[in-house]
Amino acid sequence: MLESLKRTAQGRLQELRLPAQAKQLRRHDRRGVPSSDPGSDLVEPLLLDWLRAAQDYSSSRDGGAARDFSLINGWASSYPETSGYIVPTLIEAGRRLGDEDLLRRARKMLDWLVEIQFPDGGFQGGTIGASPVVPVTFNTGQILMGLAAGSREWGAPYDERMHRAAGWLVETIDDDGCWRRFPTPFAAFGEKVYETHVSWGLIEAARASTDSHAASLYAATARRNCLWAMTHQRSNGWFAKCCLEQPEAPLTHTIGYAMRGLIEVYDYTRDASLLAAAQLAGRAIAGQVRSDGFLAGRLASDWSPAAAWTCLTGSAQIGHALLLLYAETKEENLRDAGRRLLGYVRRTVPLEGPVGIRGGVRGSYPIDGEYGTYEFLNWAAKFLLDACRYERTLLGAV
Repeated sequence: MLESLKRTAQGRLQELRLPAQAKQLRRHDRRGVPSSDPGSDLVEPLLLDWLRAAQDYSSSRDGGAARDFSLINGWASSYPETSGYIVPTLIEAGRRLGDEDLLRRARKMLDWLVEIQFPDGGFQGGTIGASPVVPVTFNTGQILMGLAAGSREWGAPYDERMHRAAGWLVETIDDDGCWRRFPTPFAAFGEKVYETHVSWGLIEAARASTDSHAASLYAATARRNCLWAMTHQRSNGWFAKCCLEQPEAPLTHTIGYAMRGLIEVYDYTRDASLLAAAQLAGRAIAGQVRSDGFLAGRLASDWSPAAAWTCLTGSAQIGHALLLLYAETKEENLRDAGRRLLGYVRRTVPLEGPVGIRGGVRGSYPIDGEYGTYEFLNWAAKFLLDACRYERTLLGAV
């Protein structure tokens, strides 16, 4: 009882110290999400504008995208990992919309990433300025997506750097298909099943490569990692070793990483076992999505909710993954759950307000949840933008 009273007192003290905007959004979120989905036509341009602002207002002013806009600390420094996979999003939108500014921004981001690549091909973990500055498997795989997109779009300036990063990943994987040698110092130590998302990076390098031998090697390495990851999937579809810090109750964000990696490697290799693994998880998660689109931000080993808040990044990722699975399987429950997830996340996007808030995606809903607390995250905006675009392509206007 005494400990509970202490926690309550600490929470009230913290709230008193919050900036006015943080208090305002906390009160707003306690009322729940708006009842109507604003739709992709309205939300997508706002998300793109938020990503432009993340590049313009990054505190490190280097061409990368700020990790987040915090209601407490303002704009963060640039985040190499997520800047890497934001690049393909900017290129796709730039080409589709005929927007040269987006293409210029993508190239500026790429040029910065090339500057900070280690000679052996790897990339650092964490934000610029974080310590230690060491090569990390996961971050390299995410930046590889941007290098592959740059290679497809602009060729030679990024082709060699793409092969250098992909080659480093091939060289550093263990014989059983797990990457163990270069873990991130910014998460709990141990094997990570969600590094199937690194395998997606290798698949993008294979798709971009004009060297058929290299492409085959990248794809084979990616498949080997996915087969290792599947040894940690339980019969109900849940993944062990699939979280940054709490493997017993993984974030939907890291579950989304694991699923998408499996789907993308399946798409390239056509190994049906990878699709089946993603499908098994997808069916289970679809059953946990509420009618309003809410999905708990952490899920226990029986897929039951393990958090009272939702991780909006994970909801956007899983929503996209469920639609990709629907495109393959035509299972309507996957489609419907995916659409509910994306509709929920869209309803949380501020349609007005100052730069940093308007068009941003919270880490958690409510905003004081335990993932990205009081922050609008650049990767959350990227994943929602990608998912909205795919939903419109697959199913028409939203």
